[in-house]
Amino acid sequence: METPIYHIVNPIWWETFLNKNYYESETLTEENFIHLSTLEQVNGTLANYFKGSKRLFLLHIDASKLTSNLVYEDLFDTGIAFPHLYGRLNKDAIIEVQELLADGDGVLKV
Repeated sequence: METPIYHIVNPIWWETFLNKNYYESETLTEENFIHLSTLEQVNGTLANYFKGSKRLFLLHIDASKLTSNLVYEDLFDTGIAFPHLYGRLNKDAIIEVQELLADGDGVLKV
């Protein structure tokens, strides 16, 4: 298994895919890819895009099992490449669904 990559998802959105063998992010249709993170990027993604959330799921993904195209891209010329999945996430590549709960200060982190 390769080093896992990660996707953060709202539990309510995740539940809409419980009876499917794939997952699509809420932004897949408009952006054509699913945002993913390396372990080192997860806490920054939580702080920048999910502030105020009380409960989320962190999907741990085995990249070697993905059936859609995975590309590492620096879309904003920051010098940091994020993994993007161009297509559906096949659920058999998900090795763990970890619940994240905000701490007493309302902060979510891994």
